[in-house]
Amino acid sequence: MKRSFALLAGIFAAGALSAAPLTVTVTHDLAIARPSETITVPWAEVNKALPGALLQRIAVKDAAGHVLPYQVTNVAPQAKDPEGKGVAYGDLIFQYDFAAGEKSAKFTVEQTEEVSPVFPTKTFARYIPERLDDFAWENDKVGHRTYGPALAEPITTVSKEVLVTSGLDVWCKRVSYPIVDRWYNKGHDHYHHDEGEGMDMYQVGTSRGCGGTGVWDGKTLFAARNYKTWKIVANGPIRAIFELTYETWEANGVYVAETKRFTVDAGHNLDRIDSTFTVAGAKEITVAVGLNKKPADKGQDEKITTTPVAADGSLTQWVEQKTNGLLGTAIIVPASSAATEDDRNQLLLAKVAAGGTLTYYAGAGWSRAGEFTSAESWNAYVAACAARAKSPVRVTLTP
Repeated sequence: MKRSFALLAGIFAAGALSAAPLTVTVTHDLAIARPSETITVPWAEVNKALPGALLQRIAVKDAAGHVLPYQVTNVAPQAKDPEGKGVAYGDLIFQYDFAAGEKSAKFTVEQTEEVSPVFPTKTFARYIPERLDDFAWENDKVGHRTYGPALAEPITTVSKEVLVTSGLDVWCKRVSYPIVDRWYNKGHDHYHHDEGEGMDMYQVGTSRGCGGTGVWDGKTLFAARNYKTWKIVANGPIRAIFELTYETWEANGVYVAETKRFTVDAGHNLDRIDSTFTVAGAKEITVAVGLNKKPADKGQDEKITTTPVAADGSLTQWVEQKTNGLLGTAIIVPASSAATEDDRNQLLLAKVAAGGTLTYYAGAGWSRAGEFTSAESWNAYVAACAARAKSPVRVTLTP
């Protein structure tokens, strides 16, 4: 009986592996290059084409047969494991560099007998309880953090900073490997100095930092306090997804709560942020997305060039500093309808219905990383990001 069962299992496994590969065709309409384009395929479609497929026993290959790094998430709540016992897999994710003029590419997904390799981690997110509830995230290009409830608490018996802000910080990297854990382990003073990997030289304070939000009433910006709760949905190696929630705050008689979902992809200097607003007291609000007017370290004699491009819904800064190099920051708000400012921030404005979601992009690039050495190069990058956001790729599956 045992031999018969083993024989049947072997026959089933051989049959599964003999299934024809799933062909993935990706097309788009732009003439520009699309480096590190992230491609997602619902795992349900993979499992339909490759019955019994396991996330650790597949290979994703380009048209030349090169094996590509991939990731399988459990983002999709309807996803089932191969035995139908509940949530297991969500999306198959991989990346491809489209050259300028290359508007179509084909890939295959196939089952393998060997266990797939562990691919290098290029995205990472973590709650930092050891540093007053910071939440930090990064990819191979740039790092960020924001601030939790412990930092906002009044001083009692422990000596600490008190800062009430929902602004977003920038950590400048000159290396592609993960640095969040390394920098926190080195201690607070170390990461304010460039010791070869980069540095935290960006000032947030009570501003919006690089891509924080608030509610604009026509004259005044009303912003949330520090984030309240966090949840990591996916954590690399190609894409990290996490959510931060903010307690209800008042905006001139309107009560607003916010949940931000961050999508952080390898190879990109700007992250996607989907902010969903719960609103009481109004059917619609004006959301402001901001960049800090004074982001440089003290004593850096900063010179800032700001470039708004209404057609793209983008706003960039190019910050020249005395000893810290050159820093580009940017926000892209595709739904933006106007720009304004207050005493701390440059702002892009967009109307959002109660219960609605605003999708925008925010990030930075540092001259010492070697990619952006002028305002022109940074602005060109942001313009390309805006174009790609407006014209996403299309994915067609052929079993």
